[in-house]
Amino acid sequence: MLVAWCRSFVAYLFLCVFVALLGPPALLFAFLTGRARHLFVLGRFGAMTARRIFGIRVTVEGLDQVRADRPTVYCINHRSNVDVIVFELILPRCPKLRALYKAELDKIPILGMVLRTAGFVPVERSQRDRAIVAVDLAAEHLKAGDSFLLAPEGTRSRTKQMLPFKKGAFVMAIKAQVPVVPIVILGSDHAMPRGRFSATPGRVLVRIGEPVPTTGLGFADRDTLAAEVRQRMEEMLG
Repeated sequence: MLVAWCRSFVAYLFLCVFVALLGPPALLFAFLTGRARHLFVLGRFGAMTARRIFGIRVTVEGLDQVRADRPTVYCINHRSNVDVIVFELILPRCPKLRALYKAELDKIPILGMVLRTAGFVPVERSQRDRAIVAVDLAAEHLKAGDSFLLAPEGTRSRTKQMLPFKKGAFVMAIKAQVPVVPIVILGSDHAMPRGRFSATPGRVLVRIGEPVPTTGLGFADRDTLAAEVRQRMEEMLG
């Protein structure tokens, strides 16, 4: 346990220093040039380095389901902060990958500005009207060719069971007529369960399923689509 705490402290220290030193010049370059690709390169490097310091190893199944030539909504189950490794894993195969994130993160110096500059969309889950605006904005990004990664549960589950799905992910997929790809993460809750600061070194398995099409679906089909995606994710977790 002491080793895990030490590794975790070093990982968090690295992330703080990394963001503080490289964040401001990276943002300035993005504002001056209008380019944001370097933000993703730096972000992936930081996330990958921190994961290795934590001692978390990853096995991936079905990576061929991630495609750069197809705007897609990627839905993950959410049990741990470690789940952000999915973004690190699929970004190289999907350079236009974006994400919905909790608007509270905007309060963190530098990080919030980086997320917005990179094209991520903040969601205020407690305010339904603003959440709807965020879903509409994400749908427009999808129509323009971006893909999105999000957790339809909305927050981390404390148990092995997934929480009820929120419908935003499926509404935006239907509006943009893009497929939904289910992704499940196994072992992240052991590595860092909700409420714990330190991470336990170990292996995490990421399974990527086949896409669920939305072509021809309308707003009234959002519940059916959510149920189908949930069923596939439960089978993959099985």
